[in-house]
Amino acid sequence: MNFQQLRSVRATVRSGFNLTEVATILCTSQPGVSRQIRELEDELGVEVFARAGKRLTGLTAPGAALLPIVERLLLESENLKRAGDDFASRKDGRLTVAATHSQARYALPHVVRDFRLMFPKVTLHLHQGSPKQVAEMLLSGEADIGVATEALALYPQLVTLPCYRWTHSIVVPPGHPLLDHKEPVTLRQLIEYPIITYNAGFTGRSHIDDAFAREGLHPNVVLTAMDADVIKTYVELGMGVGIIASIALDPQRDSQLRMLDARHLFEINLTRLAIRRGTWLRGYVYSFIETFAPTLTRDVVETAVKELQVVA
Repeated sequence: MNFQQLRSVRATVRSGFNLTEVATILCTSQPGVSRQIRELEDELGVEVFARAGKRLTGLTAPGAALLPIVERLLLESENLKRAGDDFASRKDGRLTVAATHSQARYALPHVVRDFRLMFPKVTLHLHQGSPKQVAEMLLSGEADIGVATEALALYPQLVTLPCYRWTHSIVVPPGHPLLDHKEPVTLRQLIEYPIITYNAGFTGRSHIDDAFAREGLHPNVVLTAMDADVIKTYVELGMGVGIIASIALDPQRDSQLRMLDARHLFEINLTRLAIRRGTWLRGYVYSFIETFAPTLTRDVVETAVKELQVVA
C-alpha cells in the first residue's frame, strides 16, 4: 500500500469517478490510475469501486466505509510534512484563504497587507466563493482557512471560531424619501420600495428574510447579487433601496449614496473563521488568524480544536 494509491482513490471520488480527470489531477495516465486502484483493491481483498464494464460508477459498501480512513491517512501525511517544516523553523511556504466576496473585499485587505510584511516568503492565495464553496474548499484541502458569515458552522468536519459581529445598513441615492424620516426607518416603510440585496445564503441574507417574515411582510426584492459593489451600483441608478453589510460602505468612494442605520431592523451577524478539523497548522497560519481576529491567539485556537476533538 502506498500514498499514490490512496490519492488515486480520493481523487476518483472527488472527480465523480472520471478517470481521465483523475489522471490530469495526479499528472499521470488513465491506465496508471486504474492500476493503482486495482493494486490497492487486491491488497485489501475488497473492491472499493463499483463498475459497469471498465467504467467506475460509484463506491461499493466497503469502499464507502474505507473512504474516511483514506482521507484521514492522506490528511495526516500532509500534517507530517507541515509539522516537519514548522519544526525546521522555515518561514517560507504557502497559505490559501477562501472567503466570500464581502470578506475578501472589505475585511481582509489590511490583514493580507500586514501578513505579507511579517512573512514575505509565504505565498498567499486568496479564493472567493459562496459560503458553501468556502466550506467545500476547506473540506477538500484546497484551502487552509475559510472566512464567511453563513454556512461554516453547519459542517461538523470544520472547527469554526467567531471573529467579529456586524450589522446591515440601508443605502439610497441622495434625495430619497426615506431620508426625510426623522424616526428610524421601519420594515413597513422599506417594503414601499423595490429592494436590492444579497443572494440567498450570502452576507446575512437569512437575517433580512427572517425580519420581514416575522412581521408577515413581503418585500419586493427586484435584484440580488453576492457583491455589495454590484448592489450599490444599481442603487445609484435608482433601481431600488439597497440592504448591504455596513462594512461595505465607504463614504469617500460611495459619495453618490447615503446610508441609513438598519441595526434595529435585522439581527446582528457573526463572521466566522474555519479550519478543517485534524489539520496541522504552520506557525504563520496562526499569525494570519490572529492578525484577522486578535482575540484568536494560538492558545485559543488550539484549545478550541482540542475541545472539539474531545467532543468528537
